[in-house]
Amino acid sequence: MAGNGILLAPNLPRVVRREFVLPRLPERMNGFTIALLSDFHYDPIFSVHPLRAAIPLVNNLRPDLIALTGDFVSVPDFGDSLKAALAAEPCAQLLRQMKAPHGLWAVLGNHDNDTDPEHVTHALEAVNIHVLINESQPIERDGARFWLSGVNDVFSHDADVPKTLQGVPAGESVVMLVHEPDYADVVCRYPVDLQLSGHSHGGQIRIPFLPPLYLPRWAKKYIWGTYHVGPLTLYTNPGLGTIEIPMRLNCPPEITFVTLHSPKI
Repeated sequence: MAGNGILLAPNLPRVVRREFVLPRLPERMNGFTIALLSDFHYDPIFSVHPLRAAIPLVNNLRPDLIALTGDFVSVPDFGDSLKAALAAEPCAQLLRQMKAPHGLWAVLGNHDNDTDPEHVTHALEAVNIHVLINESQPIERDGARFWLSGVNDVFSHDADVPKTLQGVPAGESVVMLVHEPDYADVVCRYPVDLQLSGHSHGGQIRIPFLPPLYLPRWAKKYIWGTYHVGPLTLYTNPGLGTIEIPMRLNCPPEITFVTLHSPKI
């Protein structure tokens, strides 16, 4: 079991399909698809393999948009955190191979923030991966739109939902990228339809009949999958890469293929 958890399970991402009805999504945006990936923790020995495996899977899905919810690099246990941010370049070079007509969009995670967030941001934007920093952008199709929003990493103490939603007209649909899923307890107080998150790794190592051995702060409540937090729908992706131990057990790396639906009339 341990050998499978180290040699096979971490390197074989699976596609999980989820469909969400957004109450304010225009009918002409019905069926819009998003490929959600998170927690890459790029390194050339271990986490590079699930990322390479994910690229053709995502491209075969032909999503309308690709959402990347942070932790492109890892804070080292020892050594220079600024140097660790250099892993953002090879990570971005792989991510750029994924294609979607409405582009690739990202928010930073706590590991990105704790290394060199400016460097990570520059590496992503240099390959046309748009990093949302407490901002919202309209995603338009056939004369209709929803808003894609992204907040700064919660651990930066600079996550600002009101600022992020400035300029979003009342009554229009919002999909928000937030690295930490438990921040949904804050997001649910605002007019946001869907939050997409990562950070938890789904527990990464899950022994049957026991709770996850470790969960980080801001990922202890909404660990993996779909949740309803007041009027807000949340999906937590368990990530692609690994941290600390290059192992997954009962928690495979995941590409979440999200389909958005407008309400039936």
